[in-house]
Amino acid sequence: MQPFELPDFYMPYPARLNPHLEQARAHTRGWAADMGFFEPQQGHHIWDEDDLERHDYGLLCAYTHPDCDGAELDLITDWYVWVFYFDDHFLELYKRTRDIAGARDYLERLREFMPLTGIDMPEPTNPVERGLADLWPRTVPAMSLDWRRRFATTTQALLEESRWELNNIAEGRIANPIEYIEMRRKVGGAPWSANLVEHAVGAQVPAQLAPTRPLRVLCDTFADAVHLRNDIFSYEREVRQEGENANCILVMERFLGEETQSAAEIVNDLLTSRVQQFEYTALTELPLLFAEYGVTPAEQADVALYAKGLQDWQSGGHEWHMRSSRYMNRGSRKSATHALPAAFAPAGLGMSALRITPSSLGLKRFARFAHEPFEPVGPTPLPEIYMPFELRLNPLLDSAREHIVEWARGMGMLEPVPGLELNIWSEADLRDFDFALCSSGLDPDATADELDLATAWLTWGTYVDDYYPAAFFPTRNLIGAKAQGRRLQEFMPIDQPVTAVPANPLEHGLLELWARTTAAMDTEQRTEFRRAVQSFLTACEWEVLNQTLHRIPDPIDYVEMRRDTFGSDLTKALSRLSHGNLVPPQVYRTQTLSNLENTAADYAVLLNDLFSYQKETEFEGDFHNGVSVIRNFLDCDRDRAVTLINDLMTARLEQFERVVSRELPTLYEEYGLDDSAQRVLNQRAAELQDWMAGILNWHLNCRRYAESQLVQRFRPPPVVAAARPELPFLRPTGLGTRGLRIGATRAQVTSG
Repeated sequence: MQPFELPDFYMPYPARLNPHLEQARAHTRGWAADMGFFEPQQGHHIWDEDDLERHDYGLLCAYTHPDCDGAELDLITDWYVWVFYFDDHFLELYKRTRDIAGARDYLERLREFMPLTGIDMPEPTNPVERGLADLWPRTVPAMSLDWRRRFATTTQALLEESRWELNNIAEGRIANPIEYIEMRRKVGGAPWSANLVEHAVGAQVPAQLAPTRPLRVLCDTFADAVHLRNDIFSYEREVRQEGENANCILVMERFLGEETQSAAEIVNDLLTSRVQQFEYTALTELPLLFAEYGVTPAEQADVALYAKGLQDWQSGGHEWHMRSSRYMNRGSRKSATHALPAAFAPAGLGMSALRITPSSLGLKRFARFAHEPFEPVGPTPLPEIYMPFELRLNPLLDSAREHIVEWARGMGMLEPVPGLELNIWSEADLRDFDFALCSSGLDPDATADELDLATAWLTWGTYVDDYYPAAFFPTRNLIGAKAQGRRLQEFMPIDQPVTAVPANPLEHGLLELWARTTAAMDTEQRTEFRRAVQSFLTACEWEVLNQTLHRIPDPIDYVEMRRDTFGSDLTKALSRLSHGNLVPPQVYRTQTLSNLENTAADYAVLLNDLFSYQKETEFEGDFHNGVSVIRNFLDCDRDRAVTLINDLMTARLEQFERVVSRELPTLYEEYGLDDSAQRVLNQRAAELQDWMAGILNWHLNCRRYAESQLVQRFRPPPVVAAARPELPFLRPTGLGTRGLRIGATRAQVTSG
């Protein structure tokens, strides 16, 4: 008996088969034999020819790369045979034996077979090294240096993060949901697959676009969908047979307390959400990106080919999972592929034969757009909040309280905003918010100047957070938000003096803070700090776009963007710049340091979501809140969503504690960090402990979220007539949506 019945899958793209399949099968069979994949390894059986035949990676690659020529399909198939062989080789030699030290040495050597320039490599000593030594020079010469860097990074991540799985198995530890999604992207290798898609379709993502949000989200949603689909099909083999614990169904079983069938349905809902986020990004955000960056037609065509390649991979990968003997695929229900009436058939890139069921899978998508704004939710009942760290307050708190009022008044934050005919804040509001209390807990050892500067940054960031909804939400003015973001960049020069004249409190505040903060920075530090501020502003524009479309974000997209809207990168950059150059740059790029920062950030932002839920939902009509996102995704009530947000906070804080107690000491040993570097990182961990304790104390004691203060600030509520797109017809615009017209009555949406 299989552990659960496969759910209905959302797969709107038809799978197509490359005509060179048989050639690829024959080629890769010989190639695997030449690399030694069928030979015993240290007394362990990894593969034989029958294993390769049953798994049929040639079929996988023919489905996932249907348009490339025969030689390219041979190369792509060899890569996938290599990566699956690596996975099983690592399982037998290191996971099953719990050989952590041996795994580290094994993975370190593989880096030497991926040079960015030239082909100098050591002599291979095992089939994995032999395969990589053959594949690398067959692949990278045709690609740009930027692509090589990205491909080397994702390949190294795919290999290195296998240790994360090994450590969790050795400890019997199951990841929390946020950690799992982050790590599965790297361990599962789909970002690596996305890089190979560029090679297969002969179209590289332009270097200036690769780090932008839309391209990053295309890759991340593709990766998450590939991995979540694989988790559903591989649960029986991985969890029940091999004893692995890196599977999202298992994560949801433990975290949510659900039975296996229910957990599988939730994972499938998350898979559906990620595929639909991919579609939304391709059809809505890419056209905006092209216009904003002035992307040439040739570059647009390359990005479109890349997106179509990712789309082909999704449908082909699904079809392969349904056929491969490697996975549980017995008794599967039909995928959600009932044809739309001809009148509703969309046209455009990759939309041929698009078929969507009118079942709950389709209607759930519209639930993101159909929520009522300004819902009267009342005060949020707060759960018991986990906080193991002691609160310390800066003794200079009282003076900082007065200085920030003077500073905000000088920046014009307490006056009517030009062009808005309203005050964002009054002096009484600012005193109720008590940002100095927050700063004094975040940095209890700061000098007077340092505390004043930290309080001013916190005040400016929160003013931005209140300004954008007031200025751009009511009129859905995305262009205005982007224009404001462009203006703010003019007040963050790297080397040149500021020539722009500030026109509102946002600009006055940033101009003053930038000059005060960056006076002693060099060019590289200013560039890094500017990038952090820009991440915050880009996230604010993302909120305006969602508000314009009346769209509640996808859960994973929300968590990752919420770090930016909270200013986490800004806080991290300020801290790192204060540490000097005592820690090697590559250490800051490790997963351990990323985990240290992200766990603390997630605790803080989810904590804020608990306290701000009534303010944002009832008084601002804003749905960028974790409670709202969970309610929408799981279709649960407020109290259940509050409980789950608190559980996520607790899980992330417990993971933070584990990073400090276990992962940091291991990092020090692996990189041979001296005492001064260790002191810097230990200090950073202590700073984050103060940061979390201070943020909790501020939320408990300020009046920013008290209902009486909210009534005073916001009543009567704004007019809601223009707050939602007209139903029954939602008409998306952008790449591939010509002629797309999807109908759903309000009654249908509500019932869904």
